Amino acid sequence: MNIGQLINQIVLMFCLMLIGILINKLKFMHSQTSSDLTNVLLYIVSPCLIINAFEQPYSGDRIHQFLLAAASVIVLYVLEIIIAKLVFGRLNDKNLSRITQYGSIYSNAGFMGIPLISSLFGSQGVFFAVVSLAAFNIFSWTQGVSLFKNEEVSVEKNNWWEILLNPNIIAIIVGAILFVFSIKIPDIPNQVVKYVGSVNTPLSMIVIGNSLANIKFTKDMLNKEIGLTIVLRNLLFPIIGIFILKLMGVTGIAFYTTIVMSACPAAGLVVLFTLQAKGDAAPAISLMSLSTILSLITIPLVFGIGGLI
Repeated sequence: MNIGQLINQIVLMFCLMLIGILINKLKFMHSQTSSDLTNVLLYIVSPCLIINAFEQPYSGDRIHQFLLAAASVIVLYVLEIIIAKLVFGRLNDKNLSRITQYGSIYSNAGFMGIPLISSLFGSQGVFFAVVSLAAFNIFSWTQGVSLFKNEEVSVEKNNWWEILLNPNIIAIIVGAILFVFSIKIPDIPNQVVKYVGSVNTPLSMIVIGNSLANIKFTKDMLNKEIGLTIVLRNLLFPIIGIFILKLMGVTGIAFYTTIVMSACPAAGLVVLFTLQAKGDAAPAISLMSLSTILSLITIPLVFGIGGLI
């Protein structure tokens, strides 16, 4: 696959975001509708897409690349956490410190990454993308959540049950069982899973576009800390990931899928976690929105670097 195809797909997804913005301006989608659609995507559509991705013939080589990618992603997360702590951990503004740490480490793998991978590589790409999605859920709901805890507010109960009961993790476990034991889902349920999963890309982009339409962009949105966070999230960390993947021997679709997932913009959860911790959400909103818009340029750039190294 060449970079031209990736750019075309990103332009297409940007157009879908524009439709989301238009829907917002026409007042066809209100905040509650957006929240409901987000839940549908997270708890219904995404799990169906993941299960469908595992419906392919068992392959030892595919499992080997899957495990290598998993190891690479774990190493990358550990490095990201260490670097983010060193860079932003000593900021006097505690709210800004946790926003910049979380925002630089965690990408919008579910909402932006999975739709893009699905469009570019189909079910084979999503098969490898679930590595990054699983790692995101595990690290985000443990280390990520811990950043937003303080003496007054507990963001979430930090335990493994919340991770294991996440619909996407359940879908990965179910899909892995189907893949390893070559179990075929009956025709009608299988078609239902495929049809539901197929709406993931357009619906995700429309919801993102609707969210961006509510943001008023000003000069005050970008300070040096937010700017550095975007550089780390959109460029530096994905490039580090490229070298790790190369060293670990990850190749083919597994390599490019993991690159794209790591190059996605800052996760929208940074806003939710900030609000739940009763912090000022303005820097988080700035980070999420600017990182998302700039990713239209930085994702192809990182992808191109991956092809050259």
